Amino acid sequence: MRHFFRRKSSCQIAKDRLKILLISDRVNCSPEVMELIKTDIAKVLSKYMKIDSDNMDIQINTKGSKVGRGGKMPVLYANIPIMDVPAQQTEKNSE
Repeated sequence: MRHFFRRKSSCQIAKDRLKILLISDRVNCSPEVMELIKTDIAKVLSKYMKIDSDNMDIQINTKGSKVGRGGKMPVLYANIPIMDVPAQQTEKNSE
């Protein structure tokens, strides 16, 4: 349980930033745009649940289904830690 609250080391943060840079370069998406996408996703989800946006991770890969001429379509993957779902939301879902 303790590893959930552990901070990332500077080495891990640098590695994550490099991965984001490499992936964004492959799909011609700048790191600034990736950060804007991440911010927008966090803002929308925060309306419905409490998320840990500091540990949120988004990636764009080209491991999607094939599209015309044998190329692969970019796919957005998001790993978003959910900290809490308000009681109102859980009550509505159980009805």
